[in-house]
Amino acid sequence: MGWENVRVKDEYQDLVDEISALLGAPATLENRDFRLIAFGAHDSDSEGGELVLDPVRTRSILTRQSTSAVRSWFEGFGIARATGPVRIPAAPDAGVFRGRICLPVRYRGIVQGYVWLLDQEGPDAAAAGPGPRELAAAMEVAQRIGVLLAQEAKAGADLSREFLAVLTAGRGWQQDMAVAALRLALGAGGEGPHTVVCVSPWVGELPQSVPGAAAVCVVPAQDQEAGGRLAALVRMRGTDAMAPALTALGRLLPRATEPTGAVQVATPGGSRTAKPATAPSGSAPPVGAAAGSRAGGMNAGVSDPVRALAELPAAWAQATAAARAATAQPRLGPVAQWSRIGPYRMLAALPAGPADDPAARTLLGPAHRELARTAEVFLDCAGQAGRAAAALGVHRQTLYYRLGKVEQLTGLDLDEGEDRLLLHMALKASRLHH
Repeated sequence: MGWENVRVKDEYQDLVDEISALLGAPATLENRDFRLIAFGAHDSDSEGGELVLDPVRTRSILTRQSTSAVRSWFEGFGIARATGPVRIPAAPDAGVFRGRICLPVRYRGIVQGYVWLLDQEGPDAAAAGPGPRELAAAMEVAQRIGVLLAQEAKAGADLSREFLAVLTAGRGWQQDMAVAALRLALGAGGEGPHTVVCVSPWVGELPQSVPGAAAVCVVPAQDQEAGGRLAALVRMRGTDAMAPALTALGRLLPRATEPTGAVQVATPGGSRTAKPATAPSGSAPPVGAAAGSRAGGMNAGVSDPVRALAELPAAWAQATAAARAATAQPRLGPVAQWSRIGPYRMLAALPAGPADDPAARTLLGPAHRELARTAEVFLDCAGQAGRAAAALGVHRQTLYYRLGKVEQLTGLDLDEGEDRLLLHMALKASRLHH
């Protein structure tokens, strides 16, 4: 499987180089999701020999993807419907300092991707650029690219179907057959460690491709769950190297993120890593309140690596639990690894449904959110009143007063370890169901 991927990528590169030679300009190839597949060599554009590229092309080459705003802007010129070359003028305000020629890559009438060339500059750009004969020859090469992309898309669709079957099949012979079919579809790539990634909620189309992912599918929503969940199967270099999974997530979420809380922030000159200051344990939204929206409303979870494909359903359970934990506790997300979500590993395995312990029922009502938050922070701080008061920003006497009210509402004694455990579990479980 790996050798086949290398061979196909080499074919794409050869065809892009052929178009570059035909038109006398460096070309880039992107799939229909605007993810870079191959690009030709760029010659110097300036007298001093420096390479001059506009921000859009620079980002495409360096990050292998374009922003949604850039995608919408280009699609506004009808490139998804076009059957021939489309000339797109420069737009400096959008970071497009050079005009483009877009060659739609189609197969049986369906767009599979786009070949992009920088157009000539100046008022006579159309006359100075490639003529109809050269463009027609380039479109013939683009058709050959379309065949390759369609074949790759079909192989990806087959893998998606088999991967989904493994994640949703019942126990016993049904799961055994699904695993066998996925192993056959993966070929040699089925051997070695994998991890499973969950992005939730997922609304919209399945991505045409996700770099680093062996298979991608959308698991339908269950019960009253909003949207489905996207699952990605990622090959690992080893059982302790999570970089491939995190890279795949960077392609799926609107912002590339890291579990540590560092966020890749896009800037006109590239990107920078902004690492927020560590928030106190009491800074989470109140229990029962919305956790807020990050990464476009999506959160993600990453399972521990597994070596056998038969272990993928268990890995999927870990990934979904981690995604739920990231939603419930913002400091864990927007990307959470199952190995790092602490008590949520056990709480997420409990039967679905809101926490309904009689002792905590009243406290978890909307009228007592501040008391519930006080109790959670106090328990998060291991019952240390000084730490809890500092995290909440209140005087220690205020904390004691609130805790007394908590004991009255629940009938629990916060000096007793088991009562503390019961209340702490109820508060954390409540987060998973809001």
